[in-house]
Amino acid sequence: MKITRRTLLASSAALIAAGSALTWLYNRPRIVGSLDDLLIDPKGILDLPSGFSYQILERTGALMSDGYPMPDLPDGMGCFPSSKGQWIVVRNHEIHQGQAADHTLAYDPQRGGGVSRVVVDAKSGQRLSSNLLLTGTSRNCAGGPCTEGWLSCEEIDEPDHGYVFLCDPAADTLQPARRLPSLGRFPHEAAAFDPASGITYLTEDTADSAIYRHVPERSDQPFSAGTLQALKLVDTDRADLSAEQQVGDRLTVDWVTIDDPQAQSIPTRHQAHARGAAVLSRGEGMWSSPGVVYLASTDGGPARRGQIYRLDIAPSGEQDRLSLVAQAENDNAMANPDNLTIAPRGDVYIAEDGSAPNLIWQLRSNGDIFPIARNALSGEVTGLCFSPDGNWLFANLQKEGLTLAIRGPFNDRTPG
Repeated sequence: MKITRRTLLASSAALIAAGSALTWLYNRPRIVGSLDDLLIDPKGILDLPSGFSYQILERTGALMSDGYPMPDLPDGMGCFPSSKGQWIVVRNHEIHQGQAADHTLAYDPQRGGGVSRVVVDAKSGQRLSSNLLLTGTSRNCAGGPCTEGWLSCEEIDEPDHGYVFLCDPAADTLQPARRLPSLGRFPHEAAAFDPASGITYLTEDTADSAIYRHVPERSDQPFSAGTLQALKLVDTDRADLSAEQQVGDRLTVDWVTIDDPQAQSIPTRHQAHARGAAVLSRGEGMWSSPGVVYLASTDGGPARRGQIYRLDIAPSGEQDRLSLVAQAENDNAMANPDNLTIAPRGDVYIAEDGSAPNLIWQLRSNGDIFPIARNALSGEVTGLCFSPDGNWLFANLQKEGLTLAIRGPFNDRTPG
């Protein structure tokens, strides 16, 4: 397979631009349909609605095309177009302990995390090849696509770890690590890149996390020198975003500077809160489309079962706005949203990380939210991402070590 970097990265810019119709604010979410709409999978892996199907792309431990076994704990993913009618699915692995796959190319030989990729036929969804891209990192959780490739985030705070790494989806062999210290050192969860400004938005998975952005000095060099900042509500210091908010609340945003992005003496979130930055409980999934960024608080809201926020990026000279677009008001709702993604036509898809069984929810612009899949096994669902044409939804069953390709009438389904 021949993929030129120029072709891939030009296509990646188009991928990030998908979902540009997202200019609305959700109404109060309304659960439609029920779990009864999901048909029991005779194989006991993934329950789906009528008309949907899945196939297993790869399993933990299976030998990849480069001879390395697929690592355990698949997590965040992104899908990139390539030449010859193929999709490239880049996949994180949330591994901490262990040895790197190759000490000569490892960021840290004493860590077992990293990134792999799977090349998929765009029509059939069949796996064509797979290989490692990054090794020797720790707890590569989520991340996000950008015009230069895949941003893979370490969800850990220990010396020399807690960074974002840039991976090249076109590489069919293991590559040396490319660390991005400008994006700060903290327990990163996800990243959302805005190609118009070169700004990268970042979440942090802690009980008292901040919401960050990195503003580069030059938009055409987005990961070089710049300023790390944290989100603050105008006229409110240390606002608790995980409580006291109602769906539809629209909050004016300011940004405060983090003086020590490498957290040499004080964690970045403590620096942020000292300057009045807002507090978010367990900031996890994050995804962007032009002018907006969606993010999840895994255990925020009145039921401590999760919230979905939308950040509207304002034109230069104006202030950004943060809106609460969905939250679990009671126990009969989504449970602990983690990874999320935006379909090319605009709906938000949300993966649960709560008590089994964990679901994938589809959230529409009119506020309707309904289950689209159920993990029939026991672990969380991770890595949601769509192919750029919207025909395939890729997902992992993390504990079970399965990477799946799901197909169905995503845009035409009427639950119930």
